[in-house]
Amino acid sequence: MGFLLLSGGTFAIVAQPPDLPPPNILWVSSEDNGPHLGAYGDDYATTPNLDRLAARGLLYRNAWSTVPVCAPARTTIISGLYPASTGAQHMRSQSRLPDGFRFFPQYLREAGYYVTNNAKEDYNLEKPGGQGAVWHESSREAHWRNRPDGTPFFAVFNYTVTHESQIRRRPHTQVHDPAAVRVPAYHPDTPEVRQDWAQYYDKLTEMDALVGERLAELEAAGLADDTIIFYWADHGPGLPRGKRTALPTGLHVPLIVSVPEKYRHLAPADYEAGGSTDRLVGFIDFAPTMLSLAGIEPPRHLQGRAFLGAHEAEPNEFLFGFSDRMDERYDLVRSVRDQRYLYARNFLIDRPYGQRLSYQMETPTTRVWLRLFQAGKLNEAQSVFWREKPSEELYDLENDLDLVNNLAGSAEHEAERERLAAALRRQLLTIRDLSFLPEGEMHRRAADMGGVPWTYGQGGYQIERVLPAAELATDRSRWGSGDIERLTRMLGDPDSAVRAWAAIGLRTQGEEAVRSAGAALRGALDDPSPPVRILAAEALGRFGEERDLAPAVELLLASASITENDFFDALLALNALDYLPPSVLGGADAQGWRDRVSGLPSEVEGLDRRFRNYVPRLLEAIRLDLDKAP
Repeated sequence: MGFLLLSGGTFAIVAQPPDLPPPNILWVSSEDNGPHLGAYGDDYATTPNLDRLAARGLLYRNAWSTVPVCAPARTTIISGLYPASTGAQHMRSQSRLPDGFRFFPQYLREAGYYVTNNAKEDYNLEKPGGQGAVWHESSREAHWRNRPDGTPFFAVFNYTVTHESQIRRRPHTQVHDPAAVRVPAYHPDTPEVRQDWAQYYDKLTEMDALVGERLAELEAAGLADDTIIFYWADHGPGLPRGKRTALPTGLHVPLIVSVPEKYRHLAPADYEAGGSTDRLVGFIDFAPTMLSLAGIEPPRHLQGRAFLGAHEAEPNEFLFGFSDRMDERYDLVRSVRDQRYLYARNFLIDRPYGQRLSYQMETPTTRVWLRLFQAGKLNEAQSVFWREKPSEELYDLENDLDLVNNLAGSAEHEAERERLAAALRRQLLTIRDLSFLPEGEMHRRAADMGGVPWTYGQGGYQIERVLPAAELATDRSRWGSGDIERLTRMLGDPDSAVRAWAAIGLRTQGEEAVRSAGAALRGALDDPSPPVRILAAEALGRFGEERDLAPAVELLLASASITENDFFDALLALNALDYLPPSVLGGADAQGWRDRVSGLPSEVEGLDRRFRNYVPRLLEAIRLDLDKAP
C-alpha cells in the first residue's frame, strides 16, 4: 500500500519497510481528567488497565491539552491548528477553515485508512467538505470492525464517565475514601470538596475498566501486534481551577503510547516499553503525529510537530496554553511552559478566574469554595481564585505542585519570567492570535474581507498594533499617570480593537483613570464599533461620575437584546451589566431597569443551539445583582 502526501495540491508516496502493512492506530480518550493514574505515581488511584498499558508502552509526563475545555481542545486536535488562529477559540463557537485546509482524518482517509469516531466530535469548526467527508463513521456504533478486509484503521473511542457532570452527580456510592483523598492547597478542606475529589477517583476507576474492555477487544481480534495505541484525556479535572484554567491544573493530561514491536521504527529514539519521557508534547502535535505514523508528510500549514513516525520533528522547547470565552463568560489568558517553569499572562485582569459561570457553579466544590471566600474564611492560597487576576504569573513546576507560589515578582526569577514572556509574545504574533479582537468584531472583519477568520488573521489583522495596546492596558507594573493619558489617546485610534483595549485598560485601572478620561469615554458611547461602545459604557457605569450612570446603563440594556444586536455583542453587553455594582443598578431608575432586564429576550429564532443557555444564565445573574441593589 502507498501513502499519500497532500500539501498544496501535490502528492508524494512514502513507503513502509518492505512487506510491512501500515499500522492500525487506536485512540482511547477520556474526559475531564488529569494524570491522576497509578502509572503516574498517584497512590490514591485505582487504574490497573491503564497501568498495564503504561507498563508496555511509553508514558509522557509533560503532555498538554493546549486549551482547558473540551470543544476548543478537540478543535486543536482535529485541525492541527491553534483555535486562536482559526477563530475557533471560544467555547462552542463556530468558524470555518480556509479552502484547501482539512481535518487530519481526511488525509488518513485519502491515504487508504478506514477512519471512525465513537462518538464525540464537539468541534468549533465546520467540517471541511460537509457531513460525511471527515469520518467513514462517526456515531455510537462506529467501529474498526466495520472496515473492509485488509484495510488499516484509525479508530477513536471516547469515554464520558469522568466528565465534570459525573463528579457532582448524586446519589453516589463512594468507593474511594474521602477522608484519604489529597486536597490541593488551593481548595478548602471541606466534606463537599473531599467528596467531589473522591468521586472523581471513583469515576477514573470506572473509566479504566472501560478502557480495559476496549483493549481486550483488540487482543481478542488478534490485532494487538498490528496496532499503535494512544490513551489521553482531553483536559484537566472537572473541578474549579482545573477545567477552564490555562495553568497545568487545567492543561496537564495523561498520554500513554504503546507501539508494537514490528512498528518500533516509528517510535522515538527514547521509546522503551514501561518507560517514560519528559518530552513536551501538546494536542497541537497530534495531527502531524498521526500523519507521520501513516507515512504522510504533514502539510506545512499545521502548527505542531510530529513526535512519532517517519516525519518525527525536533522536540518542542515550549508548550502554549489558551483560555478564552467559557460558555457565557469572557476571559483571555495565555500561558507558556518549558521543562521547569510556567508563565501566564492575564489580559482581563479585573475578571477573576472564578467568574460566576453557571455550569461550573453546579459543582458542590465551587459553591462551598465561593461561600467560604465571601465569608472571609479562606487563606491566601485558597482566595486567589476569586480575586482579580495578576497581570503575570510564574510557577516552578518542580517545587510547587499546586501552583500557589506566584514568582512573577521575584527578582531571583526575573530572567525566567522575561524569557518565557518573550517566548509567549513571539508565539502570539506568529500564530496571529485573533482573541485580541472582540469576538463579534473578529467575525465581522473576516466577513467584510470576504474570507474566514484565518485568512483575515493572515492578511488584514494588524496584531502588531493591537497586541501592544492589550499589553499596555493590562500590565499593572506599568500603571501611572502617563499610561492613563496614553490610553485616553488610544480611544481615538483608527483601529477599533485598539480603542476597545483602551476602554478595557481605563476600566481596569478604576475610578481615577475612568474619571480622568471621562470626556473621551463619553464620546466613545457613540463609537461606530459596538464592542467599543459597550466597553466604554461598562467603564463609566462602574467608575464614572453620577451623570454617567444612566446613559451607561441605558446603552448596555439596549445592546443586550439578542433580537436587536449581533449575538456576541449582546453577550458582551450582558457580561458588562452583570459587573455593574448593585449601587448603580439600584439608582433612581432602579425599577425601570429591573423591568428592562426582565423584558430582555432570552431566545431568538434561529439561534444556534450551542448558545441557547448563555443568555438565560446571564439574565439570571443580573437579576441576582438587582435583588441585592439598594
